[in-house]
Amino acid sequence: MVLGVDLRELVENVRRTINLESLRGRIVAIDAYNALYQFLTNIRQRDGTPLMDSRGRVTSHLNGLLYRTINLIEYGIRPVYVFDGKPPELKKIELMKRMKVREEAYKKYEEALARGDLEAARMYAQQASKLTQEMVDEAKKLLDFMGVPWVQAPSEGEAQAAYMVIKGDAWATASQDYDSLLYGTPRLIRNLTITGRRKLPRRNVYIEIKPELISLKELLSALNINKEQLVDIAILLGTDYNPGGAKGIGPKRALKLIREYGSIENILRLVQFADPSVDPLEIKKLFLKPQVTNNYTIEWRAPDVDKVIGLLCDEHDFSENRVKTALERALKAFKELNVQTSLDVWFG
Repeated sequence: MVLGVDLRELVENVRRTINLESLRGRIVAIDAYNALYQFLTNIRQRDGTPLMDSRGRVTSHLNGLLYRTINLIEYGIRPVYVFDGKPPELKKIELMKRMKVREEAYKKYEEALARGDLEAARMYAQQASKLTQEMVDEAKKLLDFMGVPWVQAPSEGEAQAAYMVIKGDAWATASQDYDSLLYGTPRLIRNLTITGRRKLPRRNVYIEIKPELISLKELLSALNINKEQLVDIAILLGTDYNPGGAKGIGPKRALKLIREYGSIENILRLVQFADPSVDPLEIKKLFLKPQVTNNYTIEWRAPDVDKVIGLLCDEHDFSENRVKTALERALKAFKELNVQTSLDVWFG
């Protein structure tokens, strides 16, 4: 389930389509929870049933993580996954609401299955996707066995990923959400983990999804605002901490107000928020001074073939031939990546 502020209309003129080839040699900090949700949502049977092993345990997230990560490495991209930690107190209310939405979606999924409407069943099943702690732990274990680094954020994963880019330890963040822009990431890549051909819900139409790059510097210049003002606009539109935002305020109105009054502090008396119990200035602090850590190490290693096969094939019934073939690709890609890294050191 994708959370976050909706900045689509504001970024429309600065987002640009890129090719995966253009990211060769780049370190990309991937919002792990966001990616795993994408895998859980998209990797399903026609009726919406996720991939499962013989014991009924969901494996869609492991399938996506294995093959998509190897695909990225083959393009010369160096992925590092960043996992969420403890959510801020302000976010817990929204997470509870999302849980109820998933429960309702699951009921509708069962009803759609009962009446034989497979299109509706798949749609509701996607909305009911749930990422458990067990799934997260297995994802981390798989990454360890694959030799791909991951970082545990103390709180919001996107804040940690943005910090890593600001610090120079990664080139860009990758997420479907726009929140990392609010945390100050210089570059955001969208669609990195869902690139490819996708069918539109309840329509016999397929679209090609390509990666998009958004530069924070270009965005702020195009809107003629600073980063703090972008956070103010987001709060007016609504974030995970204040869903609904300010009543009757859309992107154009929010931008106009911030340009005219300079900051959200100067317009609090002019707007009414959907949830008046939440202090907008507390939300602003969460974005401007998020909880992050510099206690991490980023290092890539060749996959441990036996351990990956043990986890995926022995434990979760993956096809051993398919996994071995994928790992052969990974080993070859890592070898080329290490050669390229060495060349980068000498020729910069």
